This record gives sequence, C-alpha cells and structure tokens, in this order.
Amino acid sequence: MLVLTRKPRQQIMIGDNVVVNIVEVQGDNVRIAIDAPRNVKIYRGEIYRAIQEENQKAAAAPKHVDLSALPKS
Repeated sequence: MLVLTRKPRQQIMIGDNVVVNIVEVQGDNVRIAIDAPRNVKIYRGEIYRAIQEENQKAAAAPKHVDLSALPKS
C-alpha cells in the first residue's frame, strides 16, 4: 500500500490515464475528484464489496432447475 500526503488542488496520477484530484480537506473528511476514461469502473469500497458478495451468492446458487416440476399448460 502506498500512503501519500497531498494538499487541496494537488493530484495523484495512477498509470497514464487516471488522475485523482484532492478537492478539499475538512477535519477527517477529504473530497476527491477522479478523472478516468469511461471504461474504467470506479466504485466506493463498500459498494464494490457488496457487488462481490452478491456475485459470489449468485455463483453458489443452484444452476440446475427441474423444469418437469413446472405446471404444464
């Protein structure tokens, strides 16, 4: 893990095409702006973890459905 100290209006570059801008610092809160290509997905950590959990649940769900149990029309 890389830990950096930045001040408002300073930037962090990630690769060649992602820029993290420090917008504002107020106490324990830091506002950032992320400039990245549209094909780069950006999630808050808690949202990303929730998506991963749902994907794992879906992958563990039974894949075979017995269609013979369905009522015939």
